[in-house]
Amino acid sequence: MKTYELVDEAWLTAGPDAVWEALLGELSGAARWWVPDNTFEPVDGAPDRVGALTRITVHTKGVDKGGKKLRFTARTTAVQRAERLALEYVEGAFRGTAEFTLTRLEDGGTRLVMFFRASPQGQLAFLARLVDVGAMHTRATRAAFGRLNQLLSTGTPAASGAGGAR
Repeated sequence: MKTYELVDEAWLTAGPDAVWEALLGELSGAARWWVPDNTFEPVDGAPDRVGALTRITVHTKGVDKGGKKLRFTARTTAVQRAERLALEYVEGAFRGTAEFTLTRLEDGGTRLVMFFRASPQGQLAFLARLVDVGAMHTRATRAAFGRLNQLLSTGTPAASGAGGAR
């Protein structure tokens, strides 16, 4: 079975507290910067509470554009405010872990890193033999981080989502 070990990062102009609040907002369903690729819905509490479940939907063609929707559920396993949020994928299209780390930069900005270690399940395991799911994940994550940087810099999400992600 294929396992993805991906690292995506961005250097954001906002400080860790603002990035943390935006991350928690998105995982709580705000749909401000990970859309059109992903949406999030809390199942049983805030995502910064250990044990909380969050339902994730990957919209392969974008929200409301048709296409396959990949659904999975993450359980929060560790929280260090404005520094680290760790998740375990416990059901659905992926099994594995994700971790977000936030590091304050000398200029007051934040280095945001997402570590994604997961294996596709069910129909996605078959699809992963035909499509580069890892590349799709990285593209969507980097675009989302770019939109986050734009949102935190100007208050308005960028349409292209390219700024700041690496």
